[in-house]
Amino acid sequence: MATTDGVGTKLKLAIALNKHDTIGIDLVAMCVNDLIVQGAEPLLFLDYYATGKLDIAAGRAIIQGIAEGCRQSGCALIGGETAEMPGMYAEADYDLAGFSVGAVERDRLITGREIAAGDVVLGLASSGVHSNGFSLVRRLVDTGGHSLLAPAPFAPGISLGEALLTPTMLYVRPVLAVLKEIRLKGLAHITGGGLVENIPRVLPDGLGVEIDGSTWKAPGVFGWLAAQGVETHEMARVFNCGIGMVAIIEPKDAAQAIDILVSEGIATSQIGTVVAHTGAERVQLSQLEVAWRG
Repeated sequence: MATTDGVGTKLKLAIALNKHDTIGIDLVAMCVNDLIVQGAEPLLFLDYYATGKLDIAAGRAIIQGIAEGCRQSGCALIGGETAEMPGMYAEADYDLAGFSVGAVERDRLITGREIAAGDVVLGLASSGVHSNGFSLVRRLVDTGGHSLLAPAPFAPGISLGEALLTPTMLYVRPVLAVLKEIRLKGLAHITGGGLVENIPRVLPDGLGVEIDGSTWKAPGVFGWLAAQGVETHEMARVFNCGIGMVAIIEPKDAAQAIDILVSEGIATSQIGTVVAHTGAERVQLSQLEVAWRG
């Protein structure tokens, strides 16, 4: 199986700050995290880098980030393409796309079909905003008169721009470690659409989930974003709100799965339960504000 993805307008922050060393990690993560939710181990990665005029230093930093993302995910960077397209992009502007191939034994494929009411929902912590919702983030920065070079109010010691560029968490190796020991029924990568739109993608008809926001502590960036005037439902629809991946598992296996993920460096907690549900809103959220206010 294969996935293709990009980084979106997070690139605009990297360009504005002339900081390109982590955006390649984002690119890899957006592809390989979509593979691991199916149980597939990423095998190879290719990149596409298009720009108005090639900046050697920026290009080197971007490719180094891609290589680091591949190293952390255990997949091979086998090639890519670099294109200069003057007239299509301003000289300093660029765009990135990635393509990754993974493999899984047919009987180990994660489809979500086995999910049942009473199963446990685990939340795997995110590192921040990841790579979705940056059109809104950039608008909030601009309309609020915030400087990307000013100290981040939620991350001491670094600028706002650097904090917002925190790369997307790579979940491949931690999830593979769980899959060696436990059968996961479903996995959802929380990308564009946030919690409310991504979790239903793995649920069979007639099921929903109840999620309790008081069960995890989100990175400080989400409290800052909410304080800029983003209401709670919009936060849940646009951002991951501190949960970058959701795993659905039988209750008897939850404690062991959490132990494995924590030992692999991913803070994980039980955040909810699968329930019978026939309405339109299949993700029922309670106390979400507690995640970024607690």
